[in-house]
Amino acid sequence: MTVLASGSRGNCTVFSNSNASILVDAGLSCRETFKRMREVGEDPRKLKAILVSHEHGDHVAGLPVLARKLQIPVYVTEATYYSWRRFTRDAEGKPAKLERREHFQVGRSFAVNGMTVMPFTISHDAADPCGFTLQSHGIKVGIVTDLGYVTPNVKQNLRGCDVLMIESNHDLEMLRNGPYPWMVKQRVMSRVGHLSNAALADFFEKDYDGQAAFLVLAHLSEHNNHPELAREAAYRALGGKIRPNLFQSCALSLALQDKPLQPLCLG
Repeated sequence: MTVLASGSRGNCTVFSNSNASILVDAGLSCRETFKRMREVGEDPRKLKAILVSHEHGDHVAGLPVLARKLQIPVYVTEATYYSWRRFTRDAEGKPAKLERREHFQVGRSFAVNGMTVMPFTISHDAADPCGFTLQSHGIKVGIVTDLGYVTPNVKQNLRGCDVLMIESNHDLEMLRNGPYPWMVKQRVMSRVGHLSNAALADFFEKDYDGQAAFLVLAHLSEHNNHPELAREAAYRALGGKIRPNLFQSCALSLALQDKPLQPLCLG
């Protein structure tokens, strides 16, 4: 797993097995996506599909160009696709289209180039938002961001992950005292908004099974959070659940907005 970017200005993650790579979300421009992939040794030519979690701009800004340039299928729910079309125009000013698309249903697994993908419902203010788990060669990876709270369904799907990327968006006090208008603050704090450091800590403390060799805190707000606050809250909640591994000195890392993380490798 290689996190190319995570945050309100663009989200994009690469998952690779021995056969191919797939992109989860396309919130960066095509040029920036390829640039960041090459920086960490990922070959854009190996990309065989794009998965879309929901239609918000920081997850789909680069989607039309990437899909057209790579000529690869885009996997998206029907509701997300038509919501995206309502707000996206092509060069002629008409509703944008994805020529190669595959509609999936949340809660039903499907296969993409040797990877088994399970999309699951999350609580967010979008048409049909979802998180994903991906399994290949006995390895299970979970990615879930943009959720207002951790539902029982999310908890169930994240069990047994070898790698887990999960949102730690904001510190509640920083958000309350920060620059956002009150209506935006209410939206972020709502049950269809974003997961706070405290809410993630509660999940880690009460419901996380401790199985992942790598944990990635994602979608940190640049205005309403600080990396050390997110890291400290997670460490305190995890206690003995965070385990060392052979690949890096610490199993917990923070996804960044402006540069990619080094690939996390298992298997």
